[in-house]
Amino acid sequence: MAPRSLSDPPVTPDGRYIVVRGRLWRRANPRLEDATRERLVQELMAARRAVGAALRAADQSALGAARARVGAAKTALGERGPVWWDDGAPDENRHMARNTRYADWFADLEASSKT
Repeated sequence: MAPRSLSDPPVTPDGRYIVVRGRLWRRANPRLEDATRERLVQELMAARRAVGAALRAADQSALGAARARVGAAKTALGERGPVWWDDGAPDENRHMARNTRYADWFADLEASSKT
């Protein structure tokens, strides 16, 4: 694994999640081809911009459609929906890292960041 910069969130040892404010967030499927991932990320960003525009316009219909686009892009990336790994491990997306099988790893990470 490449070293992370100070701005990159920590990644679990198995590469399935990033940790943001102590919470696990599922990463994109690493098996996606680069071009596919890039296209999906562009769609996700466009959909997020559409959410913002709909919120600013107070357009509930557009907001629903934009949020559906965000969900579809995140599912296609593997960040939502069925897990992309095949070893039977449960999905711990959105769980606090300290309450998961990553608890010891996360405690060590926190301890090392305080030194």
